[in-house]
Amino acid sequence: MLPTIPLSLAVAFGLTTLLAVALLYYAAQRSGRTLLVLAGWLLVQSALALSGFYTVTTGLPPRLAFALGPPVLLLLASLATARGRAYLADLRLEVLTLLHVVRLPVELVLYRLYVHGAVPRLMTFEGRNWDILMGLSAPLVYYLVRRQRIGRRALLGWNILGLGLLLNIVVTAVLSVPSPVQRFAFEQPNVGLLYFPFNWLPAVVVPLVLLAHVAALQHLLVAPYPPRPAAAAGRELSAWQ
Repeated sequence: MLPTIPLSLAVAFGLTTLLAVALLYYAAQRSGRTLLVLAGWLLVQSALALSGFYTVTTGLPPRLAFALGPPVLLLLASLATARGRAYLADLRLEVLTLLHVVRLPVELVLYRLYVHGAVPRLMTFEGRNWDILMGLSAPLVYYLVRRQRIGRRALLGWNILGLGLLLNIVVTAVLSVPSPVQRFAFEQPNVGLLYFPFNWLPAVVVPLVLLAHVAALQHLLVAPYPPRPAAAAGRELSAWQ
């Protein structure tokens, strides 16, 4: 059962999720199809959580896999097809970089969920989750990308570090959920992410962060870098700022 959580915390996390969605929408050149897919997925995941689907923790695979699994499979399918790779290549690198700023409020929400007994300490920055570093550094790295003052190797390293930190918290969170595969946090398990709107973290925010890293790595490993002249980048950025 979910401990009592302040409404303000749920609202804050909901707004953080919508910020991540908005940033991907802008990265995708304001693609209506992208926004439609994201809105549909948010509604599906909301309905599943509100129905109590994720609170059944006895079966295999853990039901939280139905939150994270489909977006990850879609991303893998995108990487495997020319059309999917073209979509990723069209995403704007500077906005993908800025998207990681959502990791800061996410970490603050996770800490408050820990205080209220809904997630374990090891899922916070006081435990083994250092993902807050990506949220803190994202505005600076975005500025450097926008001004073309960061090299390819440095940006590659930042994204690879971010992927490692993301994988660390995802594995920790999954193995802390009450289920047959639980390995951590038996005294205070990860129950918060089984309820609306916090299920949006594995279902929406984590996949968007993963997508931002994967698309950025494709830009850096395949496409020319910097991706466009500084003047053109400034004109394009002014369209969404």
